[in-house]
Amino acid sequence: VQLQASGGGLVQAGGSLRLSCVASGRAVSIGFMGWHRQAPGKQRELVAAITSGDTTNYADSVKGRFTISRDNAKNTVYLQMNSLKPEDTAVYYCSAGRIIVTTRITDYWGKGTQVTVSS
Repeated sequence: VQLQASGGGLVQAGGSLRLSCVASGRAVSIGFMGWHRQAPGKQRELVAAITSGDTTNYADSVKGRFTISRDNAKNTVYLQMNSLKPEDTAVYYCSAGRIIVTTRITDYWGKGTQVTVSS
């Protein structure tokens, strides 16, 4: 499975961006798709994930501001980011993988896309 992310950029605080990630290849093996982010000097963290059954999970820091969705016909997952804050600045990575019982196992990573929020 290959993941191609797009949509990052520079935006002022309070603004919005939408990230997109297209999955190609043997997509039938994917149980979830999601977005992680990594800020300088920090560990990579899960931002949001959506299962094949459309169950969603969000990091507490983005709840109410970010929305993850998917278009199964296009094998695409989106991350709508509203009310962006400077602390959202990071490289955002698309991810995909399996779910074993209740545990997400990330098998695939896309190349990161930079999101920069200016104050």
